[in-house]
Amino acid sequence: MSRRVLVSWSSGKDSAWTLHRLRQEPGVEVGALLTTFNEAAERVAMHAVRADLVRAQAAAAGLPLWEVPLPSPCSNAEYETRMAAAVQRACAEGFTHVAFGDLFLEDVRRYREERLAGTGLDPMFPLWGLDTASLAREMIGAGVGAILTCVDPRKVEAALAGRDYDIPLLAALPDTVDPCGERGEFHTFVWDGPMFRAPVPVERGVVVERDGFVFADLMAAGGHPAAAGRS
Repeated sequence: MSRRVLVSWSSGKDSAWTLHRLRQEPGVEVGALLTTFNEAAERVAMHAVRADLVRAQAAAAGLPLWEVPLPSPCSNAEYETRMAAAVQRACAEGFTHVAFGDLFLEDVRRYREERLAGTGLDPMFPLWGLDTASLAREMIGAGVGAILTCVDPRKVEAALAGRDYDIPLLAALPDTVDPCGERGEFHTFVWDGPMFRAPVPVERGVVVERDGFVFADLMAAGGHPAAAGRS
């Protein structure tokens, strides 16, 4: 049975690898990427990635980007209302599943399953239960290029913000830190990998501390125009 899939897209490595995995599965058609943005800042929440870079990712992946703007602050009720509208749109456009890059957090998976129950859109978790140390090395070995855009300085060194996600970085992580940052230790932006037709040109900007987290700003490199792909 054919499955038409919407990918929950954070701009980071796990959602990017989810897209790559899905494209290798028979009977799966990935139709679009879905991203929530802080509508005031025009950035992905927590990852703090600029919207124009996410649009460039979508263009590099050859997929339309569905943008869900969220107010700041955003109540859980408002978040669920806006996401419910996206789910309704997906069902109306023939999507059967939505895929997430979650790895092992049971409460996060349960929340997603509960919210989607009875909507007509089924959740998928292509990376669920994989060994995260092996997964990290698999992604890097396959050519995934990613940069740490946000780190929690209570869990990892603040100096890691803006660093490449690579083998030396994995070696520098404390044993208490998940190699994929699944417990919120860090978040990434993917600029290259087998899920893209071409790399997304990006350059590093300032590093700032805000609300207890350290963020590395990223910008389109050399005035490279934001690519089309918004939907």
